[in-house]
Parts: sequence; C-alpha cells; structure tokens
Amino acid sequence: MEFGIFVQGYVPASRSRSDPMAEHHALMEEAAYVVEADRSGFKYAWASEHHFLDEYSHLSANDVFLGYLAHATERIHLGSGIFNPLPQVNHPAKVAEKAAMLDHLSRGRFEFGTGRGAGSHEILGFLPGATSMDVTREIWEETIAEFPRMWRQEEYEGFTGRHWSLPPRKILPKPYGPSHPAMWYAAGSPSSYAMAARKGLGVLGFSVQKVADMEWVVDSYKTAVKDARPVGDYVNDNVMVTTTAICAPTHAEAVRIAAGGGLHYLQSLLFRYHDTFPRPEGIPRWPELLPEYTEEIIELLIAEELMVCGDPDEVLRQCERWERAGADQLAFGLPIGVPYEDTMTTIRLIGEHVIPKIDTDPVHRTTRLRQAAGAAPGHS
Repeated sequence: MEFGIFVQGYVPASRSRSDPMAEHHALMEEAAYVVEADRSGFKYAWASEHHFLDEYSHLSANDVFLGYLAHATERIHLGSGIFNPLPQVNHPAKVAEKAAMLDHLSRGRFEFGTGRGAGSHEILGFLPGATSMDVTREIWEETIAEFPRMWRQEEYEGFTGRHWSLPPRKILPKPYGPSHPAMWYAAGSPSSYAMAARKGLGVLGFSVQKVADMEWVVDSYKTAVKDARPVGDYVNDNVMVTTTAICAPTHAEAVRIAAGGGLHYLQSLLFRYHDTFPRPEGIPRWPELLPEYTEEIIELLIAEELMVCGDPDEVLRQCERWERAGADQLAFGLPIGVPYEDTMTTIRLIGEHVIPKIDTDPVHRTTRLRQAAGAAPGHS
C-alpha cells in the first residue's frame, strides 16, 4: 500500500476571526505540508478543486497550486483531486492542456484525477438551468474519453457531442515522456466504483469513512476492473481512500491534539456541501453542528476505525488494517484545524516509522503502469 496526503484550503471561520491573513496562511501551510511529505517518503499529494465552498475549501485554482509544487518538490506525485472537466466549469481542451503542462513541470509526476464536483451548491452555480446533479454524469461520461485522444493525436480530430464541441485543433503541449498521466475518478457509490473500473480509471475514494467500508469498495472495483476497456493507454488498477491522521510521540498527546482540532466543524461543513454523499444517521442539518469531539469521542472514533490516531506503533497497526482491507493507497487529510507544528510532526513520524514498513517499493505504482504502456508495441 502506498501513502499520500490530501489538501483542500480549509479556512474555518474561527481561524479567520483571529487572523486577518488566515486564507493566505492556510494555503501556504498546506503547500509546506506537501513539501514535507515529499521529504518524508509519501508518494502522492492530492489537491482539491472546489468553488464557492466558504470555509470548507478555498483551493479553487489547484492547477496553479500544483504548478508551484512541481518546482518545490522532487519525488512526490502531484494529483488533481480533482480537476472538474465539465465544459461549463472548465473547457475540456484547457483541462487537457493544463494536465500536460503540469506533467512537464513535474517531469512525469502528475496524476490526472477528475470528477463531477462536491454537490449542488458548487456545480449548479455553473449550471444555472439545471435542477439536480444528475445531468453531470452524462456530461462527464461524454468528456472523459476525449482526454487521451487530445494527448495522443498530433492534431485532435475534434468532437461534437450533446454538451460541448471542438473543431480539429492541435492540443499543446503533449504529455511528458511515455504515454500519459494516470487517470482517476472521484467515486462515491458502488455503481461509480464499478463504472470507473470498467473505464480503466483508478478511484479516488473520498467518501470511504472507515475500514469496514473497504469491503464493498474493493469488491465492486476489483471485480469490474478485470473486464476493463480503458479509455486511455492503460488500466490504472488503483483504489485510493482518505482518512484523518494524527500521529504524536504518545497516544495521550495524539488524542489531545485530535480533540482540540475542531474535527466536528470540518465534518459539519462536509455534509453542508457534499449533498451527494450518503448521509449517516444523526448528522445534523447546517447550520446546526455536530457536538465538539471530546477525548472520549476521539477514543471511540479510533476504536471504530474512523480515524488514524495515536503513537507511531498504533498508527502503523491502523494503517496495516487499511492495507489488509485492500486499499492500494491511503491518503491522509491532514490540515483539519490542527496546529501547523503538530501536522508537521504527523507527517514526519509517519514518514519515519510507518511508510518504510508498509510501502517497500521505491517506484510509484502508477509510474510502473505508465512505463509499461509506453513500452507496449504499437504505442505512439
């Protein structure tokens, strides 16, 4: 199992009230987390693209963010988690150009994750005539297979669909090195996992809440991926899942940090905006908030495998549970209201004590898949 981190530009109101530069500081701190993760042996960093989601995510221009990180890092792969390719949000030709440009700036370290957006508040802002998110699946499915064609064809032959069109044009630059960046899809439901697998896409499992959820995720994905007809050059057989992680020298310190991190507020914001996610029983409607997490609640969340938290030995055992459950990559949502130095400690301790004992392959899994596709007979 490989490891990553996930950043999103989280700027809670409590931080803004005490710091007039809170937005700037949050974005720069999250860039620093990625740089430290690179030094600490993490293989992936994922940056969100969200619009209009006050407090929850101010990381709207992740192509710019990742361009900066391409120069600031050396080994870590930089992923769009996600780029939204709906033409009403970002024209597909421009998305293809940005992905290829990031691939060059990072020398082949870019990971191309796409999806349909967080929920109605975000996406219907770009689709003023729509009344639900249902139409976005049709638009995304119409678009996704065009990216490899834009990258492969010397002159893209053009496209005419129901939702967008483009005459024949040269889409530049072409990706760096062999083949093209690994392609991923942000999936939530079992049908979405199977659909991604059939298209040969890796899955960004942002909606997986705990280890027990992995069973249906892996079953639906790994069964369907056997019969994949990839839209790109190769099948990216990968399931990534996200969870919260806090690691400290002692268990008591980790629990104390978690209890003071405002996790309840982040979760309340998540369900405020992500109205396409399954809503667990007991989640209140915004602006009502979940109760603050006490140390007793944190202990319960650890016991229920809803977060990774503890000293290095405990965090190692918790990550091994995710590996046994079938996750190909475990990405940690780190900047969750926890102080900067405590987050840096989490990254360093996991890099020193956890990653070397689980991820023993020096080569990224997606690099192997991409290189094999580039070396295949007949590949142009």
